Amino acid sequence: MSGIYDEPGLYELSCAYRDVPAEVTALQSWFGDAGPEVRSVLELAAGPAEHARELAARGLRATALDQSKAMCAYAAERADEAGLDLDVVEADMRDFRLPGTFDAAITMLNSLCHLFTLDDMVAHLRAVAAHVVPGGLYVIELTHPADHFGPASRTSSEWTVTSGGTRADVRWGGGDDRIDPVTQVTSEHMSITARGADGKTRTITDVVPSRFWTLTEMTGAIRLAGGFTIEATYGDFDTTTALDAPTAWRMILILRRDA
Repeated sequence: MSGIYDEPGLYELSCAYRDVPAEVTALQSWFGDAGPEVRSVLELAAGPAEHARELAARGLRATALDQSKAMCAYAAERADEAGLDLDVVEADMRDFRLPGTFDAAITMLNSLCHLFTLDDMVAHLRAVAAHVVPGGLYVIELTHPADHFGPASRTSSEWTVTSGGTRADVRWGGGDDRIDPVTQVTSEHMSITARGADGKTRTITDVVPSRFWTLTEMTGAIRLAGGFTIEATYGDFDTTTALDAPTAWRMILILRRDA
């Protein structure tokens, strides 16, 4: 049985609730604060590479990196269909080497949850730092701590989306899933039931291990790795929602590459 990361189309459909163009506009706003114009961006753990594709559509040199062969093939195919110039690289985000450097890097959709240990996170940060120009930015989007420490999660574990005539009922985590208090890893049970315009229905289920990272842990990992300094934190894709605001639903870190 294939897992969700072997099904890029269904994965992308499950995330159709996201406003990728608006998020990329926010990213470019943060890039604008970096100083020199950002012309090249590396997206890590990119999956279908929606953000990298949108950046490419806006004229930036975009590269998408992911460990999944299926995701890489899908991202490249979608970019080709749209006539976009997107470089797609199949590699481990903890240990990769690409030619040249980038003005900025991004990791979206809490994809760093696939790094389970401090050693993994430090290795990842060092690999990214080696590919970002001095003064460049690395923008990381993570789950908000309130989802685990607050009285109630700020994000839903069940939702319905419709895209291209297909409706999908999604469940990702929640229910009886519990975080391991020692490893901070949750085995998230997920399912997607997609119903096409032709009436055909398809369901895929999977169990996805995910590591929860706190701001304190991320700060420590960044210091251990070296190369980056936390410049700002936000609770949404804007500059007005602080991380500790009641309306904050993500933990977004803006890292600057040391000179």
